[in-house]
Amino acid sequence: MKYYFSINMTSEEFLPYYRGQIHSLIVTSTAGQRIQFPAMHIRKYLTRSGVRGYFCMETRDNKFLSLTKLK
Repeated sequence: MKYYFSINMTSEEFLPYYRGQIHSLIVTSTAGQRIQFPAMHIRKYLTRSGVRGYFCMETRDNKFLSLTKLK
C-alpha cells in the first residue's frame, strides 16, 4: 500500500526525533489516514532548514518498505 503525505518541520522541531527522544512520527495522508512510522526513516531528508516535502511511504502487510521524497 502507498501513502502520500507532506511534512513541514523546522530543524528545531525535528531535534527530539533526531536525538531519539521521540521515536515515531505520526502524519496524516492525503486520503485522511493517520500513519505512524519510525522517525529514523525520515532522517536522511533532514536539511539545515528542517524536513520539508511531499513523500510516498510504501508498506506491505503493515510493514515499512520504503519512503521516497517526491517534491
